[in-house]
Amino acid sequence: MLSVSVVVPIFNEFENIPLLHQRLTESLVELGRDYEILLVDDGSRDGSAEALRALAASDPHAKIIRFRRNYGQTAAMQAGLQMATGDVIVTMDGDLQNDPSDIRMMLDKIDEGYDLVHGWRKQRQDAFLNRRLPSLIANWIISKTTRFPIHDLGCTLKAIRREIAQDLELYGEMHRFIPILAHWRGAHCVEVVTNHHPRRFGETKYGISRTLRVVLDLITVKYMLDYSASPMKLFGMLGFGCGMLSLLAGSAMILMKLVGGVDMTGNPLLLLAAFSMMVCIQFLSLGLLGEVCARIYFGSQGKQHFTIRELINFDSADEPVRWRPRVAA
Repeated sequence: MLSVSVVVPIFNEFENIPLLHQRLTESLVELGRDYEILLVDDGSRDGSAEALRALAASDPHAKIIRFRRNYGQTAAMQAGLQMATGDVIVTMDGDLQNDPSDIRMMLDKIDEGYDLVHGWRKQRQDAFLNRRLPSLIANWIISKTTRFPIHDLGCTLKAIRREIAQDLELYGEMHRFIPILAHWRGAHCVEVVTNHHPRRFGETKYGISRTLRVVLDLITVKYMLDYSASPMKLFGMLGFGCGMLSLLAGSAMILMKLVGGVDMTGNPLLLLAAFSMMVCIQFLSLGLLGEVCARIYFGSQGKQHFTIRELINFDSADEPVRWRPRVAA
């Protein structure tokens, strides 16, 4: 039976921590699986650190990761994913709006053969105007842009096989794009309806102000999905388009000179042709630099732009070595 690691980012959740631990423990014990709970303190300032220390002293299943300052939920999630040792990693929020009882249902989906199960807060218990409406719009835009069908990309409750989770690189606000990034790496994903509860203690850390950062990260994700291994496909097409525009503008300018005797020096098409050619050269240069950087990235770090699901008739010594984080003493 697969073991379970639960990763929970914590930021100023002092009042929620005891109840969170109690409900998590109850749900995990009922599973009859080996488990651990990784609580990542993202620079809390409300006494959460002391509460987590007390928790770790009373429960050996609770493991605490403390940041020196607040780095954000994505960094906390990345640290938890890399430190987890369970076969399946479950991620959830620390405000108890996600329901720990849903973990069993999500693990059953993993046992069916899925690599990632992500939650859908169909009956979301949040304010409509500043939480649910922006989320609906963002999910629609992201789904159309990435061609990944999903209803609720912002739901933190997910279950992921460890080999998939630890292959992800998360920056900015990209923790919300985990299903899309995993799908890009070949993971079999499924969305399931999960419970959602109103926040009981503390204040939400999210708001409309994060929308712009999500949009910027969406641009990054779109680039990673389609062009990270071969940037010239993007910049080369843009450069080719600018080159064609320059050629057309130059040809029209010459034709106007030959047929109508129009002065070339005062013709705006001359500026358009020159500007378009310069932009064409810049895009092609960016494409070449991107290709070089991509090869340096994949080569120097031992990265690869493909993933292997299964190795058959290979000895364990022949299997690829997986990177593990270096923990400071």
